[in-house]
Amino acid sequence: MFSGLSAFPLTPMSEQGIDEAAFVRLIEQLVTANVDSIGVLGSTGNYAYLTMDGRARVVRLAIEHAGDVPVMVGIGALRTRDVLTLAEDAEVAGASGVLLAPMSYQKLLPDEVFGLYKTVTHALSVPLCVYDNPGTTQFIFSDELHGQIAHLPNVASIKIPGVPEDPTEARSRVEALRARIPSNVNLGVSGDAFAATGLNAGCDAWYSVIGGVFPATALAITRAAQAGNAQEATRLSKRLQPLWELFNESGGSLRVVAAAAELQGLAEPPCLPLPLKTLDKEGRRRLANLIDELDLS
Repeated sequence: MFSGLSAFPLTPMSEQGIDEAAFVRLIEQLVTANVDSIGVLGSTGNYAYLTMDGRARVVRLAIEHAGDVPVMVGIGALRTRDVLTLAEDAEVAGASGVLLAPMSYQKLLPDEVFGLYKTVTHALSVPLCVYDNPGTTQFIFSDELHGQIAHLPNVASIKIPGVPEDPTEARSRVEALRARIPSNVNLGVSGDAFAATGLNAGCDAWYSVIGGVFPATALAITRAAQAGNAQEATRLSKRLQPLWELFNESGGSLRVVAAAAELQGLAEPPCLPLPLKTLDKEGRRRLANLIDELDLS
């Protein structure tokens, strides 16, 4: 499950609670598209804005409707005790794996992050993906720390935050990290604008935001890279440059994919928890035009 396209769907919600019907629609769309795995309760899944009970409910819904598609569950939380509870909930529900970011309010130190992963991995019975996302956690992994964590039991993948834009530099980055981790630990790229470059550079998986709402578009890039057609994967990604620019202008991908779900009738507005908001009127107009012009699906 830690290779190919791992699609990360939105968890639509309002101040009244989770929009379960919309979430199920998103999961079923991914199953129909035949993605390689589904990653729920990542950053796009709004895990930080949900109660423990709400997160458990999302996990059960995802696994109930995912069919044979493996489901990876985000278990990040401020306290280790809560991470362990979330991990147990995911395992009991039938998750195929878990995703853990070093979530914090107080800035974490490297030995504290290592201690978190050591405690959690020794308690797990399913594989774990290390979620390296400094944009939200404000924690920067060193390659040395990645190497130490990768040798812990049950660690199966590292989700890295993009790669250099230059293909040669990207391959060097991937090879440098691979030299520190066991051969059984996969590397996955996130940061959708960097996905084609990362896959072409040797990453095993794309942990994808757009895959959660435009799975066919993400699958086309992924399959081209998997087939060794780096030029086609790059072309398909560069074609989406206006979308990547909208991500940057909107403070990240979440507001854009949430607006996309609303525009396509997959979620009822508003579908983000306050104080978060989706795109404004002009942004929605631009996005609607992009969906048509780029034939996003």
